[in-house]
Amino acid sequence: MNLVPSWKLLFCLFLGLQTNAMAQAHLSLTKYTCKPGATQVGRVVVSPAFGREAKVKVVGASAKRFTLGKDNTLALKKPLDTPWVDVVLAVEQGQSIVQDTFRIVRDEFLVNRVIAHRGAWKNTGATENSIGALQHAIRLGCAGSEFDVHMSADSMLFVHHDHEVNGLHLEKSPAAQLAQVKLANGELMPTLAAYLQEGQKQNKTRLILEIKPSAISKERGQALASKVVAMVQQYKAQGWVDYISFDYDILKKVQELEPSANISYLNGEKAPSLLANDKMYGLDYHQSVLQKNPHWIPEAHQLGLTVNVWTVNTPEMMDWLLERKADFITTNEPELLLEKIKKLSAK
Repeated sequence: MNLVPSWKLLFCLFLGLQTNAMAQAHLSLTKYTCKPGATQVGRVVVSPAFGREAKVKVVGASAKRFTLGKDNTLALKKPLDTPWVDVVLAVEQGQSIVQDTFRIVRDEFLVNRVIAHRGAWKNTGATENSIGALQHAIRLGCAGSEFDVHMSADSMLFVHHDHEVNGLHLEKSPAAQLAQVKLANGELMPTLAAYLQEGQKQNKTRLILEIKPSAISKERGQALASKVVAMVQQYKAQGWVDYISFDYDILKKVQELEPSANISYLNGEKAPSLLANDKMYGLDYHQSVLQKNPHWIPEAHQLGLTVNVWTVNTPEMMDWLLERKADFITTNEPELLLEKIKKLSAK
C-alpha cells in the first residue's frame, strides 16, 4: 500500500477548508482608502452566495459616519479626520446575518517612488526585514517598505528573506523554535502579525508584502498565499498592503481571495500585455530585464500598469529609471534615491 506523507494530507485538508470557505458568502470592498478631503470610498462587493436580492446595510455606530448608495457605493458623510476608521457592514443570508468590519485608511501614502528593499537597513544599523528596518523606512519617508513572508512547519507566518535562518529551514521548523531566533540587531525575527501591526501605526508608507515561493511544493505555496491574505484581512490591513511574488500562481490565488488587491509580478519573463490581460496591478522586474526591454516601461503605462524595478543601488541606474518615469524603484539605498528625487523636484 502507498502511504501519503503526512504533510501532504495536512495540506490537502487545509486547501479543502479554504475551498469551502470560498464557497461561503462574504463581503469585500473595491477600495480600502479615501483621499484627504474626499468622501467617496469604493463599492461593496457581495458574493453570489448571498443571492441577487441580498441587501447590504451599514450598521451600528458606522451608520453615523458612512452612507451606502443603491449600487452599494460606500461613502463617508464627511471627510476623514483621523488616519483610519472602521466600517461595519451586514447582509442577510436566510435567517442569519453575515457581518464584517473593514478599515478605511486616509490615503496620505507617499508617491516619491522609493521602495526600501527589506526596509531601510543598510545605512541605519537595523537588520534587513526587521521591525527596526520598517521603522527606519517610515521615518525616512519612503513610499513603501518591502518585506518577505514564509510559513513555518505548523503554518505560522514569519518575515525573513532566505528559506533558512541560523541553520533552521523556515518551512521545516516549528513556530515555537523560529520565534526564539534573534536577528543581528537583537530583535526577534518578526511574525507577519507583528509587522502588520507596526505598519498600521501610520498611513504614509505602504507595506510591500512579498510571498516567497515554497521550497517544498506548489501546494504549500498556495496554502501560504491563502494564509497571508487571511491574516491581512484579519488585521484589516488591506488599505496598507500591496502583494508581490515570483510565483504567478501565488499571485492568482491572492487575486482570487482579495480581488481589489494591488498585485505585481517579480520574475520578469512576462510581457506587460500578459499582465494586463490577467488584471495585475503592475510589473516589478529586475533592472536587467528593463535594460533589455526598455520599451516595456511606456508599454506598461499605456496598459495602465505600474512599473517597479529592483534592486537598484547605483546612481547611474537610478537616473536611467527616473528619466524613463518608472513608478517605483526598490533599493538598498533609499537615502540616496530620496536625495536624487528631492534635487529633481527642486529644479
